[in-house]
Amino acid sequence: MFKSKDLLGLYGVSAEEIDEILSLGLKLKERLKRNEKSFDALSGKSVVTLFYENSTRTRCSFELAAKFLGGKVINIAAATSSVQKGETLVDTGKTLDAMKNDVIVIRHPMGGAPKLLGETVKAHVINAGDGMNEHPTQALLDMLTLREHLGGLRGLKVAILGDIRHSRVAKSNLFGLTAMGAEVRMYAPKTLIPAGLERMGAKICSSREEAVSGADAVMGLRIQLERQRGGNFPSLGEYAKYFGVNEEIMKYAKKGALVLHPGPVNRGVELTCGLIDGDTSRIEDQVLSGVAVRMALLLLLTQGRVKL
Repeated sequence: MFKSKDLLGLYGVSAEEIDEILSLGLKLKERLKRNEKSFDALSGKSVVTLFYENSTRTRCSFELAAKFLGGKVINIAAATSSVQKGETLVDTGKTLDAMKNDVIVIRHPMGGAPKLLGETVKAHVINAGDGMNEHPTQALLDMLTLREHLGGLRGLKVAILGDIRHSRVAKSNLFGLTAMGAEVRMYAPKTLIPAGLERMGAKICSSREEAVSGADAVMGLRIQLERQRGGNFPSLGEYAKYFGVNEEIMKYAKKGALVLHPGPVNRGVELTCGLIDGDTSRIEDQVLSGVAVRMALLLLLTQGRVKL
């Protein structure tokens, strides 16, 4: 049973809790594949998506997850809310709580905002990405995809390449995968590698070849130009040439190694089009994993242990 009221990140979440989310997520994904999309487990429950940043995949995924489970969904975009009138996050949370909402899914540009909200409201809070901190449900869907196709996570070698400094996805994957017994290798320009990752369990590699060598899966990360102020690398072309993942680099990985990406992809920059659209790509499959794992999380947070 999930121990916390909220899911704020994967740092400190136990392997048992992650396993329960993934196990339920896999069962739900199988049902979604059979086009079973009508459940009543969240009947009478309301889920608010409170997004202070733009999002397509994450927001739509949470909305579908709640609706498939029979819940009511309320979407709030900060650009069209009372935030523009000066309302604080705490006051917004108190207002949503007074309306008896059951779950608040928040994306915010400031790290720690979901924690602040969780301490303010009685509703369950799910972090859909906070600043450069964490994005736990993205990591969970990545892990679900790996587990489904590779049979488990313990002992896997997963290479993560790209804009690691600004990536909350990379951090959540590091915490989640290492908790489940996988080895996480990271490679990026030195300007995009934050200090302290090795203390958190990452293996920082000195080349793409080292990072990818013998890997079971290779994840490219989006170059987050909107979070950068310039100077981290000369150009997108040079980044693709020296740090991007291509077919030649993938020869160092295990035969049939999976290709992942949290999306949206800058084609020809982080990954070549051939890899994105290739047989070992699981990028589209990650999207369905996202709906399933978010369904599982909504169920576990609101109902405790769930059996299907």
